[in-house]
Amino acid sequence: MVDRESQKFRDLWKALGISNDDFIRTTEARHAKTVGSIFEKLLQKGDIYKGHYEDWYCVSCESFWLESELVEGNCPDCGRKVEKLKEESYFFRQSAYEKKLLDFYAANPEFLSPKKRAAEMVNFVKQGLKDVSISRLKETWGIPIPQDSTHTVYVWFDALLNYLTAGEKNWPPDIHMMGKEIFRFHAVLWPALLLALDLPLPKKVFAHGWWTAEGEKMSKSKGNFVDPYALIPEYGVDGLRYFLLREIPFGVDGDFSMASLRARYNAELANNLGNLFSRTLTLIEKNFDGQLSVDPPGDILKGLGDKLKRVREAYDQLAFSEVLEVLGSVVTETNRYIDDHAPWKQVKTDRAGAEKALAECLAVLRWLACAYAPFMPTSADIMWKQTGETYGISSQGREILENPLSGWTRGRKILKGAVLFMRKS
Repeated sequence: MVDRESQKFRDLWKALGISNDDFIRTTEARHAKTVGSIFEKLLQKGDIYKGHYEDWYCVSCESFWLESELVEGNCPDCGRKVEKLKEESYFFRQSAYEKKLLDFYAANPEFLSPKKRAAEMVNFVKQGLKDVSISRLKETWGIPIPQDSTHTVYVWFDALLNYLTAGEKNWPPDIHMMGKEIFRFHAVLWPALLLALDLPLPKKVFAHGWWTAEGEKMSKSKGNFVDPYALIPEYGVDGLRYFLLREIPFGVDGDFSMASLRARYNAELANNLGNLFSRTLTLIEKNFDGQLSVDPPGDILKGLGDKLKRVREAYDQLAFSEVLEVLGSVVTETNRYIDDHAPWKQVKTDRAGAEKALAECLAVLRWLACAYAPFMPTSADIMWKQTGETYGISSQGREILENPLSGWTRGRKILKGAVLFMRKS
């Protein structure tokens, strides 16, 4: 069953155009070796010791909770019943790293994000850290402790260490990302473990929010689960990726609705970006046989440096919706530029002026293809090729974002194709 569930994640990432350098499972031999080595190191250091543990345990979340943290006697994360558990256990001496964690948070205010959740974690640590139970007795699933085979390593000690198993060669990461429901493990226990191991911490730990349905967390049991596979045939992978990153600020919860998906797709992709792309190429093909013999005048291009600065600042904050908002403003400005110049009329009285106006729009489209590539790789590649480029977008994309006329050539032959984003009704 676990093999089947694991494969579902791999298949979905592939369907959504998401690539990864590694996919690690905690059942792999390489991971068991890492866990055993680290357990021994911390045991010898005195940061792991044997004792007895008693508290409330959620089987579904595999998490222990203080009685004060329970919600009406249930797990605060999933809402299910918890059970009182007392057993022999190995502990990680998390309490020894309370001050070091608080000092690190203070010296690195951008370490935890978003800010609201960061404040919650800092307050949690200030209330005092307890040592953490990191083993279970007589468990059949998990990594046995080499020094004591009657104990199995607790999942949240084991799972966190897989980052070192898979990423040790490139440690530390620039950003470490996870769902908000497991933020505490990554914001408190994980950095405490790294401090104990004398390893550098990630530059940023970021908790993303949930997509909800009518304000409730999506789940199959509630019947409010949205299947990505069902949306792809209608909106395409790029349309879905765009919506998910554009609709809400990254890091907060957002309510999903088909009406919102359709409205944003039509307004921003079909009517704005798709319309700009289609009308520009159509006008060039119809009036100039698909080739322009002039350079752009720079009316819009000269302002792209400021736009790129805003895009970079937003990227640094993982504000993906803001990145797309900035790019959308370029699209809107360029559509307005076409309306103002009306090249379909201008070509009759000022052919040279119409050609320059269309060259400006074509150069902007080329820049936009590079800018949209991380969000909509397939659509960006289509835009790129149809603007007359013959080499891959990845080979010149960064340079063109910096200098929109890099590699620009007169006489390039556009390759007008099908409508990029069809309107949805």
